[in-house]
Amino acid sequence: MVKRYRLEREQLIAAPRPQVFEFFAKAENLERLTPPFLRFAILTPLPIEMKRGRFIEYRIGLGGVPMTWLTEISDWQPPRLFVDEQLRGPYRYWHHTHEFREVGGSTSMHDLVEYELPLGALGQLAHAVLVHKLLGRIFDYREQAVRAAFPGAR
Repeated sequence: MVKRYRLEREQLIAAPRPQVFEFFAKAENLERLTPPFLRFAILTPLPIEMKRGRFIEYRIGLGGVPMTWLTEISDWQPPRLFVDEQLRGPYRYWHHTHEFREVGGSTSMHDLVEYELPLGALGQLAHAVLVHKLLGRIFDYREQAVRAAFPGAR
């Protein structure tokens, strides 16, 4: 049986929702938001016009092993939300919803990632030992990068 995992994060950003959404809608900002140890690079030529049905290809390196990752923007509702889904990459399933809500003059950004790992019981062991912690590190880094991009973010 395949186990589906969830990762949720919320961050308050001291900027208006359209400005925050625009920042996250620029694919080139993904490099700023990804920790250097992943050796992240966008392979799709820039600039990328974000919209529903857009495919974006990346390269990441994990433990010296290079991998390509192809995602599709499956939902696009500016400035409220967008969804990227993995079509090819390290996960069996990856569905990442980025939701932006107005809170006074600030923006609450909510991430919900649902994912599955390949390899059955071996994938579950990898999740317990490595993947869960690795995703936590990646999203911790992202939170710090957002704070740097938007002073006053919490």
